[in-house]
Amino acid sequence: MDLFDFNDNEERAKPLAERMRASNFKDFVGQEHIISEGSLLRRAISLDRLGSCIFWGPPGCGKTTLANVIAAQTNGEFIKLNAVSSGVADVKKAVDRARDNLKMFNKRTYLMLDECHRFNKTQSDSLLPAIEQGTIIFIGSTTENPYASMTPAIVSRCRVFEFRALTTRDIRGALERALKDKRKGLGTYAAEVDSEALDHIAVTAAGDLRSAYNALELAVLTTPPDENGAIHVTLKDAEQSIQRKALSYNEDLYYDLLSAFCKSLRGSDSNAALYYAFRLIEGGCDPLLVFRRLIAHSAEDVGLSDPNALVMATSALTAFQNMGYPEGLLPLTEAIVYVCETEKSNSVVMAMDAARADAVKNKDDAIPPYLRDASYGTKEMKAESKKYKYPHNYGGWVAQQYLPDSLKDRIYFEPADKGFEKTIREIRARKGKK
Repeated sequence: MDLFDFNDNEERAKPLAERMRASNFKDFVGQEHIISEGSLLRRAISLDRLGSCIFWGPPGCGKTTLANVIAAQTNGEFIKLNAVSSGVADVKKAVDRARDNLKMFNKRTYLMLDECHRFNKTQSDSLLPAIEQGTIIFIGSTTENPYASMTPAIVSRCRVFEFRALTTRDIRGALERALKDKRKGLGTYAAEVDSEALDHIAVTAAGDLRSAYNALELAVLTTPPDENGAIHVTLKDAEQSIQRKALSYNEDLYYDLLSAFCKSLRGSDSNAALYYAFRLIEGGCDPLLVFRRLIAHSAEDVGLSDPNALVMATSALTAFQNMGYPEGLLPLTEAIVYVCETEKSNSVVMAMDAARADAVKNKDDAIPPYLRDASYGTKEMKAESKKYKYPHNYGGWVAQQYLPDSLKDRIYFEPADKGFEKTIREIRARKGKK
């Protein structure tokens, strides 16, 4: 037996998702918004000038794969750690190695940290000096919002790239290539996979290419060959491999049903909203998608006319996650009825849109002096800060300008004359506020 057969066996033993992992931009799937030809990230990688960065996005969208592409495209050393299993000692060892590479060989070291949001403050602090001094190029990978889940000191020194869930078309194309690839994929099996089976895996994977690869590999490996030795994967095989029943409606009808559900919520028709919700679920749609739309509409179409709508929707989701299917459909039904039957107001979404527009188009950072942080300021700044009127010293509210001068007369939230928003109007009137 040739020595290299062992290496080949080891490679074949890896899951399909690992074998098909891209090592260059040509084979990379999706994320055109950040790796297209001429993009900042692509230029930085090609010139070997990439700085510390964080890849943030849902599972299976290519974060670790892009890190591997960077490793293959650059001349630096690549060290990979996982925040779950690595500690301060591992970080220090990697930093010492990076420092030696830089001093002895003038060679940059890339430290790839998977699940970087799991690093606590002590672990992060051990990494911070190396990032600041350029000893390492840090590449963090996370499914959590880094601005909320990571140490601000680390995030502020990195460029954050937001990854998007892959499209069904991206995943379908990747599956087709895996079926034909005889070196890394499933090409040696010469399997025939029905088009509807590929479609089902691609749609059900919900943007997660790893999940799609796993389902395809399981379907091919577990489908018995016929008398001629041919493997034929059907829709039924695909359903079993990804553990999700195929939708009993086409893609167009799926979006029509979803649209009808959303508009029924807005239109206060609980009968219609319930019908469309269960038409979606019984047809194979993930109930979590229905929950997401319900939560969004509880804020968008109900808002502060009844703040309990959002509480009901999110509580129903928590109950569903704890109770499971089918019992968890009871709180879903209750929340749908509540959101439909309560008062409606779009004041919150109108306020959000107006405030976002000003934040983008009219960026005024001339914050009133008495609102600024003067903890480490000059004597003048500290004197100005004393002009701040502490509302509780005035019974809970006192007239005072909070917006910058250029925006001081802006009104974003205008409560409607109904539901809890009517109460807000009354409270404002008592205070003499607009």
